[in-house]
Amino acid sequence: MSTVTITAADINKLRQATGAGMLDCRKALTETNGDFEAAIDWLRKQGQKVAAKRSDREAKEGVIIAKTSADHKTGFVVCISCETDFVSRNPEFVAFAQGIAEAAVSNNVKSAEELNEVSINGVKVSDLINDKLASIGEKIGVAKFERIEAAFVASYIHGANRMGVLVGMSEEAAEAGKDIAMQIAAMNPLAVDADSIPASTIERERAIVVETMKADPKMAGKPDEMIAKIAEGKLNAFFKEQTLLAQAFVKDGSKTVGDHLKSVSANLIVTEFKRVALG
Repeated sequence: MSTVTITAADINKLRQATGAGMLDCRKALTETNGDFEAAIDWLRKQGQKVAAKRSDREAKEGVIIAKTSADHKTGFVVCISCETDFVSRNPEFVAFAQGIAEAAVSNNVKSAEELNEVSINGVKVSDLINDKLASIGEKIGVAKFERIEAAFVASYIHGANRMGVLVGMSEEAAEAGKDIAMQIAAMNPLAVDADSIPASTIERERAIVVETMKADPKMAGKPDEMIAKIAEGKLNAFFKEQTLLAQAFVKDGSKTVGDHLKSVSANLIVTEFKRVALG
């Protein structure tokens, strides 16, 4: 039993340092006889215990933050996952995710593993996550991380932090970048253009088209050359639907995304993009 008096100020100090609940902070200080550092360790151990207990649970909910560096030359998408939308919609949890994303930007991290080792106010992200685990009792973590570099990077967050998009561009074009990011969020292209789609994906799609056509009674007896020619036509339709530059521009269906970029600047191109969504 504790031999020291645990004050409200002590509890609040621990809560501010860890983000744990008031009752958990009181218990931590009681269990450690008022030792502040030991209380922090106690809370983190509780978080590790929660993580172990929840290891078989799926964390399908969460908060996605997309941000860029101040010079817009590097972009980051961070997904902090949790189990329920009750937690993911909580302003405190959203702020928690924002803080981790800001740490990714300020430290220019390259991976989720590196992000977990970054310190925020002297505490590693992995330890902050353990504190939050102990506080909310759900499995959480850095579930997804993406990063791109370009002459200009635009970022976009869609649907109350349920999706984040980064667009790398060849030159500064803030408005066009936002429009293209919204296009990617809505239409979910596979790649920038046909040349960006892996050959294995194209071959798999071609094989599916050919086999489907051969199974169609209407194609019975048709020569392989004809089937192959029709298959290429279907593949072109696939490229039109699944590649960004060939898609119809959502804000003006009379032109493609590629046409829109040219209308903004003759030299403006999309170098790459990342789209991260919950689920």
